Amino acid sequence: MNIAVFVSGNGTNLQAIIDAVSCGDIRATIAIVVSDNKSAYALTRARKAGIETFVLDPKDFKSKEDYDKEIIKELEKKDIDLVVLAGFMRLVSAVFVKKYENRIMNIHPSLLPSFKGTHAIKDAFDYGAKKTGVTVHFVDDKLDHGPIILQEAVDVNKEDTIHTLEEKIHKIEHRLYPEAIRLFAEQKLKIDGRKTKIVNR
Repeated sequence: MNIAVFVSGNGTNLQAIIDAVSCGDIRATIAIVVSDNKSAYALTRARKAGIETFVLDPKDFKSKEDYDKEIIKELEKKDIDLVVLAGFMRLVSAVFVKKYENRIMNIHPSLLPSFKGTHAIKDAFDYGAKKTGVTVHFVDDKLDHGPIILQEAVDVNKEDTIHTLEEKIHKIEHRLYPEAIRLFAEQKLKIDGRKTKIVNR
């Protein structure tokens, strides 16, 4: 199975996936790492691991659809089976979702459907939530909306700061995302409407 990982920043989730592939936990190949940011440290992580990278600046395209179509051309060369969004700070278009329907994963630092959007950890902390967490889900054409694959809760304790809460959430992300990818690679995920069933786990 060939995976494409999309990144925009530091790439800690990418590193967790690289490590899981390297040790055989995920039986798949990271065929390419795609970024919209040429300065993303995630690209350095990919190159250190000997993984091909592809950087495309959205500013060079008139529309989100045109941008995604160019990425699709590159993914088709690699025969990509699964697209993994790992800190990719762009919403993919309906064109992209249709092309890779039920084959795009995202990780979100809250228990969806609560605290959608790009500031989920801060939003939960500021709201005074007693619990938040991590969600891995399939991507559809709405924000943070597709069928949920895995979730894990995190307690927000009175002594927590935004930084300690971030650390707790990232630790779970680095374990949960490789697990979701492993399940996909082993064909143990079945989508039924809004629900994702795990079979023969």
